[in-house]
Amino acid sequence: MNRHRHGRPPLLFPQSPRDPSLPTSAEIWQSKLAAFAARWLPAPSPTRKRSWGHTRILKPATLLVLLLFALVFVLRLAVGWWSGRRRRERVRAAGLEGKRDAKVLGFFHPYCNAGGGGERVLWTALSLIQRTQPHTLCLIYTGDAATGAEILATVRGRLGIDLDPTRVHFIHLRQRRWVEDDTWKRFTLLGQSLGSVVLGAEAVRRGGGVPDVFVDTMGYAFTYPLIWLLSPDTPIVTYTHYPTISNDMIARVRSRRSGVTNTSSISSSYLLTTLKLQYYRTFLFFYAHSLSFASEIMCNSTWTSRHVASLVGPSAAARPTIVYPPCDTASLEVFALEGRENVILSVAQFRPEKDHPAQVRALAELFAAHPEHRAAGVKLVLIGSARNAGDEARIAKLRALAKELGIEYAVEFVVNAPYSVLLDRLRTASVGISTMVDEHFGINVVEYMAAGLIPLAHASAGPLLDIITPLNDQPTGFHALAPPEFAQKLHDIFSLSPADALAMRRRARENAVGKFGVEAFERGWEGAWEGVGERGRERGD
Repeated sequence: MNRHRHGRPPLLFPQSPRDPSLPTSAEIWQSKLAAFAARWLPAPSPTRKRSWGHTRILKPATLLVLLLFALVFVLRLAVGWWSGRRRRERVRAAGLEGKRDAKVLGFFHPYCNAGGGGERVLWTALSLIQRTQPHTLCLIYTGDAATGAEILATVRGRLGIDLDPTRVHFIHLRQRRWVEDDTWKRFTLLGQSLGSVVLGAEAVRRGGGVPDVFVDTMGYAFTYPLIWLLSPDTPIVTYTHYPTISNDMIARVRSRRSGVTNTSSISSSYLLTTLKLQYYRTFLFFYAHSLSFASEIMCNSTWTSRHVASLVGPSAAARPTIVYPPCDTASLEVFALEGRENVILSVAQFRPEKDHPAQVRALAELFAAHPEHRAAGVKLVLIGSARNAGDEARIAKLRALAKELGIEYAVEFVVNAPYSVLLDRLRTASVGISTMVDEHFGINVVEYMAAGLIPLAHASAGPLLDIITPLNDQPTGFHALAPPEFAQKLHDIFSLSPADALAMRRRARENAVGKFGVEAFERGWEGAWEGVGERGRERGD
């Protein structure tokens, strides 16, 4: 084989000497740039001054940008005029005409009739507003089919909150399917976020424009840029229960751990994991940017606040404030601590992230490892609301799982029960369980503790950092990570002596009542609302 004199093989395609008459690659690019400049940039005239008619500065791209700005300007003027007109009509209809401090607040909560902890935040805030701001009209943007009267009756029966119907107007939305889980089988985060923009636009259209203050109590951050675009002077207030995406979710994907948000088909594939990481990082960027449009950010826990603060950054206009959600500790702390039944109570909506299957499996493992608890009649009661057909399907699967594990006789389902039934269950149960990973707060865990149940929750987020915390260096409950550990902790709880169990119930109640409650929530809400209320009043005037 012929070799080069330096030991390297010859070129497969030997090059002939370059023809000096041909242009170099640098010269070719210089000519291309010169042609681009001649086509798109104005050439100075040596003989006369530039004028609007002869300059070439207004090229198509520039005209497009100017046209876009003009359209936004006209859109804002139109929305402002329309909003002001409809606002005056609503104020007049509510009998608030002539009241200098009259305001119209818009609460974006598409699932206001669900009856969960997030809904308690909404209705407790409205109750506070009706007591402290008598000249305020509240609009509720909801996707529920129930009438306003039916929703308020549910709030009264399930949450024990009574509201003045003349100062609450419901704006019924028809496009809620765009934020439903079942609508987006793939790219769920992106689909639901874009769907929230569609729903937000419908809220503005059906609600008669933008309100004096836009309040999001569900965490649809992608609606904030829309509200700002239509009305930049409108304060945007958010009560964030949990970030739509967090660095923890990204870390879970990066480590290729399977879970609710990372199926095994993705975690087992390097390619799919890489693609999902890029998808999550891109989404995280836009989510953080959307959050920055908020005027005030309230978070329900230390975990949520830390994540939101890391997303918006230190230079954001609004820094997150922790406002613990309202917990009905007053009506729960009167329950007797003794004479409890061998019941494990689970209070949670039947959503996938609540991980009810882990509770059923934990009970099965408890019976397998410690048959004495089966003989003692220990049972699991799952009580919660079902929002849609997807939740109903999950309940059916849970029933099938209990039957498959041979414990269907020890698992009871209580679906969409009134608040009185929930109170009866809390009055008699012995243990309260929550298996959700990264539960942003855990209002159900607080209710367990206030009612006198011994809490057992997943060792993460709110229950770990804020709720089941030591009191005077003594435990107030238990944490676990997986069904086998949950089963062992359940055994430990049922094995406590009566004196030790009573002491733990007392500590748990004292911790819950002292840190959480409606009064604490109202103080936090009012503190966050001080500056926002003034801005909303100025806009209303």
